[in-house]
Amino acid sequence: MTESLRPDLTNLLFITIDQLRADAVMGALHGLVPTPALDRLRREGTAFADCLTAAVPCGPARASLMTGLHAFNHRAIRNGSPLARHHATLGTELRKLGREPLLFGYGDIGPDPGAYHPADPDMATYELPAPGFREIVNMRFEAPLDWIGHLRRRGYALPEPLPQRWYDLNASQGGGIADPALYRAEDSDTAYLADRLLEALDARRDGVWTAHATFIRPHPPLVAPAPFNRLCDPSAVPAPLAATVAHPFRDAWFSDPAARGLWHGFGGDVTRLSPDQTAALRAVYLGLVAEVDHHLGRILHWLDERGLAERTLLVVMADHGEMLGDQGYWGKDTPFLQAHRVPMLWRGPGVAAGHLVTGPVCTTSVAPTLLHALAAPVPPAMDGSPLQPLLAGAQADADAFALTELDLGHPHRPTRFQRALNLTDHRANLAVWRDARWTLVHCNGGLPPMLFDRANDPEETRDLATDPAAATTIARLRTAMLDHRMTRADRRLTGFSIGA
Repeated sequence: MTESLRPDLTNLLFITIDQLRADAVMGALHGLVPTPALDRLRREGTAFADCLTAAVPCGPARASLMTGLHAFNHRAIRNGSPLARHHATLGTELRKLGREPLLFGYGDIGPDPGAYHPADPDMATYELPAPGFREIVNMRFEAPLDWIGHLRRRGYALPEPLPQRWYDLNASQGGGIADPALYRAEDSDTAYLADRLLEALDARRDGVWTAHATFIRPHPPLVAPAPFNRLCDPSAVPAPLAATVAHPFRDAWFSDPAARGLWHGFGGDVTRLSPDQTAALRAVYLGLVAEVDHHLGRILHWLDERGLAERTLLVVMADHGEMLGDQGYWGKDTPFLQAHRVPMLWRGPGVAAGHLVTGPVCTTSVAPTLLHALAAPVPPAMDGSPLQPLLAGAQADADAFALTELDLGHPHRPTRFQRALNLTDHRANLAVWRDARWTLVHCNGGLPPMLFDRANDPEETRDLATDPAAATTIARLRTAMLDHRMTRADRRLTGFSIGA
C-alpha cells in the first residue's frame, strides 16, 4: 500500500474516459490492443471489477459523478437537463478546502435556468463545467474551440463554418470506417487534451493541484488517426453477443434509426450493419482505447519524472460503457450491463497495490471517496459512501448493490420510446438494481420487468422474469429498490429541525 500522506499535500488527478467499456480494460476485449498504462495502474493500485454507473447517458452519468447523487435526486436526467444550483458538487466542496478544481475537457452539466438570464450564452450549451470547477481547456464535445484553433494553426484545411460543422472533423480520409482521421495522431483531440493538461500541471508542479481531465475518446463518431485506425485486426475481435432478450424495450429501441453518430455519414440504422462493418467498428473502437492509453502513459511518465506519483491520488474511470453491437445495440441508452459497467482504477496515498474489488459499487461513491481522501466533509445529501475500506484492501459487503437509472423521454420532442410505447416523458424511464447475484430492470409505464441471474449469466443475456419461479426474487428486489429510494430521497435539509 502507498504510504498515507497529509491530505493538504496530496494532488488529485481525476481522469474520465468517455464511453470506455469495462471489458476493454479487464475482460473479453482486453489484450487485443496494447494498454500498458491501464495495465500498470491495475498492478500499482486498486481496480473495481463491478463498478456500475449511476445513470446514462453522459450528462446524467457525470452529474452523479460530480454530486454523489442518484439521478432520482439530482434530476439532471438527460443530456440538456439542468443541474439545480443548490446541489453540492465535488468542485464546490473542494473549494472549501482552499483548492481550485481545474477542468480539462468538458463537464456535460446543464445550467440551472434560475441562475441565468435566458439570453446568457451559457444557456445555449449543456456542456458546462460542474459548479466549482474552472474550465482550463475548451474541449466541449460539440464545440471543441481550443482544439479547432490548434488544428487551424497546424495548417489543416477544415470544413467551414466551425464550430457549426464540428461533426465534420470526425470524417475519415476516404470515408471508410477504418480509414484514418483527417488529423495526425499528434494533433488528435486526445493528444491535444493530454498536451494541455501536462502543460498546465507542469506550471503548477511546485504546489498542490486538483485536476479533472475528461477524454472524449473512444466516444463515437468512431474514427481514429493513423496508426490507431488499423492497430486492431477486425478478424481478431470477438463477435458481439447475439440478441437473446425479447422485451417491449427492444421493439421501441429499434423502432427508429438510433445511432446516427456512430461514424461520420452513417444513417443510424444499425440493423443494416454487416458483420464486416461491425467488426471494423469494434476494431476502431479498440484502436481509440489504445490511443487514450498511450496518452495516459505520458501522464504517468510525467508524474514519475517530476517525483509526484507518491503524493498524487489518481483515479481513472469511465462515465458509462458502450454496447458495441452486443444484442444488436450500440451506444449506452439501454438497461444492459455492457452500457453500465465501467472500469475504475485508483492509485496513490492510502490505496492498496494489486487489489481487485469484486462486488458491485455505484459511481455515486466516487465524489464522497475523493472528499474523504482529502479530509473534506461529505455532505449528508450525497447518496454514495466513501470507498476507503475497499481501497485499503477490503472487499464489498455481501449486501452491496448498485442502482442505475435511464430516462428515455423528452419534454418537447417525443422520443421513439414515447411513440412506440405510448408513454409520457415522465413515464419513459427505467431503473436497474444489481446486487452480488441478481439484476432487476424495473420499467415504468406498466412494462414488464427483466431479471438476470448474474451468477449463472454474467453477461445478462437470459431474461428470467417470465418464469413463475422468479416472482419471489422480483418482489424482493423491487422492495429493496423502493426501500433505497425512500431512504435516500433528497436529504439536503431533512437533518434540520426548525424550532426544536
